[in-house]
Formats: sequence, structure tokens, C-alpha cells
Amino acid sequence: MIKIKSKKDIEKMAKGGLITAKAREEVLKAAVPGVKTADLEELAVNRIKELGGEPGFMKVPGYDCATCINLNAGLVHGVPSENVTVEEGDVFTVDLGTFYKGFHTDAAWSIVVGNRRTAFRGLQEKEHKEKKRFLEVGEEALERATEQCVPGNFVGDISHAIQETVEGAGYNVIRALVGHGVGEELHEGPQIPCFGKPGEGSMLEEGLVLAVEILYAEGGPAIETLDDGWTIKTKDNSLSALFENTIAVTEGGSRVLTPNPKF
Repeated sequence: MIKIKSKKDIEKMAKGGLITAKAREEVLKAAVPGVKTADLEELAVNRIKELGGEPGFMKVPGYDCATCINLNAGLVHGVPSENVTVEEGDVFTVDLGTFYKGFHTDAAWSIVVGNRRTAFRGLQEKEHKEKKRFLEVGEEALERATEQCVPGNFVGDISHAIQETVEGAGYNVIRALVGHGVGEELHEGPQIPCFGKPGEGSMLEEGLVLAVEILYAEGGPAIETLDDGWTIKTKDNSLSALFENTIAVTEGGSRVLTPNPKF
């Protein structure tokens, strides 16, 4: 169901979005070589609570974590673990959300581990640059998709901006997963595919709040779910990434409620 929010609702979501954004940024900064993903999960839980929110993902039936953490081929829904350690050069993705005063916000980001501290040489340097280019495309796609989140546009305008950016750079969007509306429920309508045609789908109204997700892979778009029943990865084991913000459609244009991380 598509639910329109009042201006007061959006202000509440904006405050919750700041909590989500701060927790996301702190997890990204803590994602250094040698850290366990379970430790990053603990950091996220503590920070969300300290900042006055509740871990939104813990409200998903059957899921007990505040974060989804993925590495390299892992795309979404990765379960933090004591047995998984972040390594130098990994593509690291964290996805998390906050429930605050009755509303959810949802955000994700991908980085190359060590890219702020490590000098690479030779083949390692080439691979590092390729990974950085791969992630820069996702950031650009999110920026272009955000620009489309204005009254009178359509879901297809967002989808087309994502597809055009990602495929134009030589990568593939994931077609089996979507972004979504967000609010009193973590997942609301409309669904927002990463591919589509301008002018198609639901019209965007003032008061609509969206979790816009850039889901894409360096290789093919096929995905598979691991035996844990949650983790989804690329079927060909190619690199994947996710960039996501909670964005309100307002009279003044698109309003990002989960500001981008700063490094």
C-alpha cells in the first residue's frame, strides 16, 4: 500500500533519518581489516539506541539483527557473524534502519575496505581502482535517481535514471530486487525497480517517502540465496554493491532524509 506522509510525519522521519545516517557512517568507518561483522553489528545497535532510536530491522519477523552486512559478491540481507572478518580490499556493504517515533528510515552504502588508509601497488592498485570506479557508478546512480524524486514524476523516471547510469558504465542492474516506499512499515508501496522507462509506474506525490536502492553487479544480474535463508549474492560471484537513501518527495523537490556518509 502507498502511504502519503504529512509534513509533521516527514519531520519525524528526518530526525530518525539522521540517526540512521550517523549509525551507517560509523559502521563504515569502523569497517577496517580484521574486524568481525558481528562487532560492527554491535556498534550499530548501540549507536542507534544511544541516539534515541530502535533498530528497525529487528522488527522484521525472523530477523534478529540491526544490520545486513555483505562482502564482495554478497548483495543484500547478509547476516552479521563472529565467523566473518572484513579483509583488505573487500567491497563492504552495510544496510541498516531506524524506527523512530512510529516511522522507519532505511539506508545502505558500499566502500572498498582500506581505501582511505592503504597505498596499493601493481596489480593490487589496478584492482583497487576498478573497484572504486565500480562504486562511484553506484553513487552517481543514487544521485541521479534522487533528482527524479519530485512531485509529478513517475517511478519509471527513477528506475530509468538508475538503469541508464549503471548499464551505461558497463555494469548490470539487479532485476529481481527493488527499492520501496517506507514509513510506518519498513516496506511499503510503491516498488522501485532498478530498470524501467520514463513516465511509467505510479506518479510521485508530495508526501511520498521512498527508500531508493541502487542494486547492481559487475557481472551478470542473476542472484541466489544462501543456505542461511537470508543472504543474497550474485550467482556468478561477481562484485555487487548497494547504495540506498530514504528520500521524501516534497513541494520543494527531493529531500534526502539520510544524508550521505562523509569520510
